Amino acid sequence: MNILNVLKQKNFVTKKQFGQNFITDLNLLNAIADDAEISVDDTVIEIGTGAGTLTRILSERASMVYTFEIDERLAPVLEETLADKNNVKIKFADILKVDPEELKDLTKKPFKVVANLPYYITTPVLFYFLENDFPLLSLTVMVQREVALRMTAKNNTADYGVLSLAVQSRGDVKITRQVGKNMFFPPPNVDSAVVRIVMGEGIGERKMFDRLVKCAFACRRKTLVNNLIRSFGLERGEAEKIMIDAGLDPNVRGEALDKEQFLNLSKILDEKKV
Repeated sequence: MNILNVLKQKNFVTKKQFGQNFITDLNLLNAIADDAEISVDDTVIEIGTGAGTLTRILSERASMVYTFEIDERLAPVLEETLADKNNVKIKFADILKVDPEELKDLTKKPFKVVANLPYYITTPVLFYFLENDFPLLSLTVMVQREVALRMTAKNNTADYGVLSLAVQSRGDVKITRQVGKNMFFPPPNVDSAVVRIVMGEGIGERKMFDRLVKCAFACRRKTLVNNLIRSFGLERGEAEKIMIDAGLDPNVRGEALDKEQFLNLSKILDEKKV
């Protein structure tokens, strides 16, 4: 099936506001499904159905695919491209406005997320799935290369920040492949990458950890002590003692701490009930 011909026949014109950059290369579509390790027992949530190209591949491997698309103009296209796929349920909705409980009720079992994410909603969608209590097994997402580097960044690098720790504190993350802009229709302005997050046990109590991470990167150029004083209302001496108790140099910046150091410091802050 030639997707470009279907789009033309249905008089479909992409809208930049929806970040519509469709993948048409069959090898790449299969490679994404390979990266996601989709098998016959899997339930898949797809974000951004688009023309249904990735959806078809996923449906050929998974038990069930629930796919969310914000642009209802694609309905005639999908009626043709997915006409023979009985294990696909299309939901025309903004995933960010879907109640998490509704999504849990929909799947009724653990699921994997696979998506060619529109760039403009990449970070909100990631946090939607990471911060809600879903029975989530993994996320395999096509994202802007810049975002992929942030997701996988290590401490003491320019890309390291809140997103890095939000992802890495919840599972194992890696870039599975680089994707050039020429692989899309229409081509975006930047290159992309496929990132896979395999969910782990996480770090337990998250509230203080997340609060500390946001505090640490609120003003990157300031020392962590100064950010603690500003965000937690601590006196300088108290903030410095907390850092020392955590085995940290009071003059260190937040970007220097790895996940385990953030976790240790958050536990100390929790114990002091700051």
